Amino acid sequence: MADRILRRSKQDRMLAGICGGIAEYLGWDPTVVRVGWIILTLLGGSGILIYLILWLVMPKSP
Repeated sequence: MADRILRRSKQDRMLAGICGGIAEYLGWDPTVVRVGWIILTLLGGSGILIYLILWLVMPKSP
């Protein structure tokens, strides 16, 4: 099994590739991750903070 590394997606991106990268890492559909992000954002705004932190921390895909 190949080593999985959490990285921002180059191919499946809307803003910074965070949701696409998480979806690639987990093997999920990116739409599911984006809907989860929207729910977190609407239920108190924590989704925005998490997204910004991940944008700073996650490396770009090569």
